[in-house]
Amino acid sequence: MGLNTSYKARSFDLSGLTGISDETLAMHFKLYEGYVTNTNTLNTQIAELIGGGELDATKVAAFSELKRRFGFEYNGMVLHEYYFENMMKNGTGDPTGGAFLKAAEESFGSYDVWKADFVNTGKMRGVGWAATYQDPSNGAISNHWINLHETGNVAGYTPILIMDVWEHAFIKDYAPVDRPKYIEAFFSNIDWDAVSGRLSTAGSAKA
Repeated sequence: MGLNTSYKARSFDLSGLTGISDETLAMHFKLYEGYVTNTNTLNTQIAELIGGGELDATKVAAFSELKRRFGFEYNGMVLHEYYFENMMKNGTGDPTGGAFLKAAEESFGSYDVWKADFVNTGKMRGVGWAATYQDPSNGAISNHWINLHETGNVAGYTPILIMDVWEHAFIKDYAPVDRPKYIEAFFSNIDWDAVSGRLSTAGSAKA
Protein backbone atom coordinates (compact mmCIF):
# COMPACT_ATOMS: atom_id res chain seq x y z
CA MET A 1 0.00 0.00 0.00
CA GLY A 2 1.37 3.38 -1.00
CA LEU A 3 0.20 6.71 -2.30
CA ASN A 4 0.88 5.59 -5.86
CA THR A 5 -1.06 2.35 -5.45
CA SER A 6 -4.38 1.86 -7.20
CA TYR A 7 -6.70 -1.02 -6.42
CA LYS A 8 -9.12 -2.86 -8.70
CA ALA A 9 -12.25 -4.66 -7.51
CA ARG A 10 -11.97 -8.42 -7.88
CA SER A 11 -14.62 -10.82 -9.14
CA PHE A 12 -15.80 -13.84 -7.16
CA ASP A 13 -17.85 -16.73 -8.60
CA LEU A 14 -20.11 -17.57 -5.68
CA SER A 15 -23.56 -17.86 -7.20
CA GLY A 16 -25.57 -20.78 -5.84
CA LEU A 17 -24.29 -20.75 -2.27
CA THR A 18 -26.24 -22.66 0.35
CA GLY A 19 -28.41 -20.34 2.42
CA ILE A 20 -26.93 -17.10 1.01
CA SER A 21 -28.89 -15.84 -1.97
CA ASP A 22 -27.50 -14.51 -5.22
CA GLU A 23 -29.43 -11.31 -4.50
CA THR A 24 -27.53 -10.87 -1.25
CA LEU A 25 -24.25 -11.56 -3.00
CA ALA A 26 -24.99 -9.03 -5.77
CA MET A 27 -25.66 -6.34 -3.17
CA HIS A 28 -22.59 -7.38 -1.20
CA PHE A 29 -20.30 -7.25 -4.24
CA LYS A 30 -21.52 -3.71 -5.03
CA LEU A 31 -20.80 -2.64 -1.47
CA TYR A 32 -17.31 -4.17 -1.71
CA GLU A 33 -16.70 -2.31 -4.96
CA GLY A 34 -17.57 0.89 -3.11
CA TYR A 35 -14.81 0.23 -0.59
CA VAL A 36 -12.33 -0.22 -3.44
CA THR A 37 -13.45 3.03 -5.08
CA ASN A 38 -13.30 4.95 -1.80
CA THR A 39 -9.87 3.54 -0.98
CA ASN A 40 -8.51 4.82 -4.29
CA THR A 41 -10.24 8.20 -3.90
CA LEU A 42 -8.89 8.76 -0.40
CA ASN A 43 -5.41 7.69 -1.44
CA THR A 44 -5.45 10.31 -4.19
CA GLN A 45 -6.74 13.02 -1.85
CA ILE A 46 -4.08 12.22 0.76
CA ALA A 47 -1.35 12.35 -1.89
CA GLU A 48 -2.59 15.74 -3.05
CA LEU A 49 -2.53 17.12 0.50
CA ILE A 50 0.97 15.87 1.14
CA GLY A 51 2.13 17.62 -2.01
CA GLY A 52 5.68 18.77 -1.49
CA GLY A 53 6.08 16.85 1.75
CA GLU A 54 4.75 19.29 4.35
CA LEU A 55 1.27 20.25 5.50
CA ASP A 56 0.52 23.74 6.75
CA ALA A 57 -1.71 24.23 9.79
CA THR A 58 -4.84 24.76 7.69
CA LYS A 59 -4.57 21.29 6.14
CA VAL A 60 -3.58 19.14 9.12
CA ALA A 61 -7.18 18.50 10.21
CA ALA A 62 -8.22 17.50 6.70
CA PHE A 63 -5.24 15.16 6.42
CA SER A 64 -6.04 13.54 9.77
CA GLU A 65 -9.66 12.94 8.85
CA LEU A 66 -8.73 11.45 5.47
CA LYS A 67 -6.19 9.14 7.12
CA ARG A 68 -8.74 7.90 9.65
CA ARG A 69 -11.36 7.34 6.97
CA PHE A 70 -8.79 5.56 4.81
CA GLY A 71 -8.30 2.92 7.52
CA PHE A 72 -12.03 2.17 7.50
CA GLU A 73 -12.32 1.94 3.70
CA TYR A 74 -9.07 0.03 3.13
CA ASN A 75 -9.78 -2.58 5.79
CA GLY A 76 -13.34 -2.87 4.50
CA MET A 77 -11.93 -3.71 1.08
CA VAL A 78 -9.41 -6.25 2.38
CA LEU A 79 -11.72 -8.02 4.83
CA HIS A 80 -14.36 -8.47 2.13
CA GLU A 81 -11.77 -10.07 -0.13
CA TYR A 82 -10.79 -12.53 2.60
CA TYR A 83 -14.48 -13.23 3.25
CA PHE A 84 -15.38 -13.93 -0.38
CA GLU A 85 -12.17 -15.95 -0.87
CA ASN A 86 -12.92 -18.30 2.03
CA MET A 87 -16.29 -19.35 0.60
CA MET A 88 -17.14 -21.72 -2.24
CA LYS A 89 -20.12 -23.29 -3.97
CA ASN A 90 -20.98 -26.84 -2.94
CA GLY A 91 -19.18 -26.62 0.37
CA THR A 92 -18.81 -29.67 2.57
CA GLY A 93 -19.71 -28.19 5.94
CA ASP A 94 -17.30 -28.89 8.79
CA PRO A 95 -13.86 -30.18 7.73
CA THR A 96 -12.99 -33.85 8.10
CA GLY A 97 -9.24 -33.31 7.82
CA GLY A 98 -6.63 -30.83 6.69
CA ALA A 99 -4.31 -28.26 8.18
CA PHE A 100 -6.98 -26.06 9.71
CA LEU A 101 -8.62 -28.94 11.57
CA LYS A 102 -5.23 -29.82 13.02
CA ALA A 103 -4.56 -26.21 14.00
CA ALA A 104 -7.94 -25.97 15.74
CA GLU A 105 -7.26 -29.15 17.68
CA GLU A 106 -3.79 -27.94 18.71
CA SER A 107 -4.95 -24.49 19.83
CA PHE A 108 -8.40 -25.28 21.29
CA GLY A 109 -8.25 -28.97 22.17
CA SER A 110 -10.84 -29.83 19.54
CA TYR A 111 -12.45 -28.41 16.42
CA ASP A 112 -15.81 -28.28 18.19
CA VAL A 113 -14.42 -26.01 20.91
CA TRP A 114 -12.84 -23.73 18.30
CA LYS A 115 -16.14 -23.61 16.38
CA ALA A 116 -18.17 -22.81 19.50
CA ASP A 117 -15.82 -19.93 20.27
CA PHE A 118 -15.93 -18.62 16.69
CA VAL A 119 -19.71 -18.95 16.29
CA ASN A 120 -20.40 -17.20 19.58
CA THR A 121 -17.99 -14.44 18.62
CA GLY A 122 -20.07 -13.98 15.47
CA LYS A 123 -23.29 -13.86 17.51
CA MET A 124 -22.11 -10.93 19.63
CA ARG A 125 -24.35 -7.87 19.55
CA GLY A 126 -23.33 -5.13 17.16
CA VAL A 127 -21.99 -5.05 13.63
CA GLY A 128 -18.55 -6.31 12.78
CA TRP A 129 -16.56 -9.36 11.78
CA ALA A 130 -15.62 -12.67 13.39
CA ALA A 131 -12.06 -13.58 12.53
CA THR A 132 -9.65 -16.42 13.16
CA TYR A 133 -6.06 -15.24 13.20
CA GLN A 134 -2.77 -17.12 13.40
CA ASP A 135 0.15 -15.98 15.53
CA PRO A 136 3.12 -16.42 13.15
CA SER A 137 5.54 -16.76 16.07
CA ASN A 138 4.09 -20.05 17.32
CA GLY A 139 1.41 -21.15 14.84
CA ALA A 140 -1.44 -20.82 17.36
CA ILE A 141 -4.84 -19.67 16.11
CA SER A 142 -7.31 -17.49 18.03
CA ASN A 143 -10.71 -15.92 17.41
CA HIS A 144 -11.36 -12.19 17.52
CA TRP A 145 -14.10 -9.61 17.05
CA ILE A 146 -13.39 -6.81 14.59
CA ASN A 147 -15.52 -3.76 15.28
CA LEU A 148 -16.23 -1.74 12.13
CA HIS A 149 -13.30 -2.71 9.85
CA GLU A 150 -10.19 -1.15 11.32
CA THR A 151 -10.68 -1.76 15.04
CA GLY A 152 -9.78 -5.15 16.47
CA ASN A 153 -7.37 -6.41 13.83
CA VAL A 154 -4.40 -8.03 15.56
CA ALA A 155 -1.06 -6.47 14.59
CA GLY A 156 1.28 -8.99 12.99
CA TYR A 157 -1.23 -11.84 12.98
CA THR A 158 -2.39 -13.56 9.77
CA PRO A 159 -6.11 -13.63 8.89
CA ILE A 160 -7.16 -17.27 8.42
CA LEU A 161 -10.97 -17.28 8.39
CA ILE A 162 -13.10 -14.14 8.04
CA MET A 163 -16.88 -14.00 8.53
CA ASP A 164 -18.83 -10.81 7.81
CA VAL A 165 -21.58 -10.29 10.38
CA TRP A 166 -22.65 -6.82 9.34
CA GLU A 167 -26.37 -7.01 8.64
CA HIS A 168 -25.90 -6.34 4.93
CA ALA A 169 -24.29 -9.81 4.71
CA PHE A 170 -27.60 -11.53 5.50
CA ILE A 171 -30.51 -9.09 5.87
CA LYS A 172 -32.13 -10.07 2.54
CA ASP A 173 -32.14 -13.72 3.63
CA TYR A 174 -32.57 -13.61 7.40
CA ALA A 175 -34.08 -11.30 9.98
CA PRO A 176 -31.58 -9.60 12.31
CA VAL A 177 -32.57 -11.97 15.13
CA ASP A 178 -31.81 -14.92 12.86
CA ARG A 179 -28.10 -14.17 12.60
CA PRO A 180 -27.36 -17.70 13.91
CA LYS A 181 -29.06 -19.13 10.81
CA TYR A 182 -26.79 -17.01 8.60
CA ILE A 183 -23.75 -18.22 10.52
CA GLU A 184 -24.88 -21.80 9.96
CA ALA A 185 -25.25 -21.07 6.25
CA PHE A 186 -21.80 -19.48 6.18
CA PHE A 187 -20.26 -22.64 7.63
CA SER A 188 -21.88 -24.75 4.93
CA ASN A 189 -20.06 -22.66 2.31
CA ILE A 190 -16.55 -22.42 3.75
CA ASP A 191 -13.71 -23.35 1.42
CA TRP A 192 -11.53 -25.22 3.91
CA ASP A 193 -8.72 -25.68 1.39
CA ALA A 194 -8.49 -21.91 1.02
CA VAL A 195 -8.57 -21.49 4.80
CA SER A 196 -5.88 -24.13 5.37
CA GLY A 197 -3.79 -22.52 2.63
CA ARG A 198 -3.54 -19.33 4.67
CA LEU A 199 -1.90 -21.13 7.58
CA SER A 200 1.82 -20.91 8.03
CA THR A 201 3.73 -23.92 9.32
CA ALA A 202 6.65 -21.74 10.47
CA GLY A 203 5.72 -21.80 14.14
CA SER A 204 3.49 -24.84 14.33
CA ALA A 205 6.18 -27.12 15.73
CA LYS A 206 6.81 -24.92 18.75
CA ALA A 207 5.34 -26.05 22.04
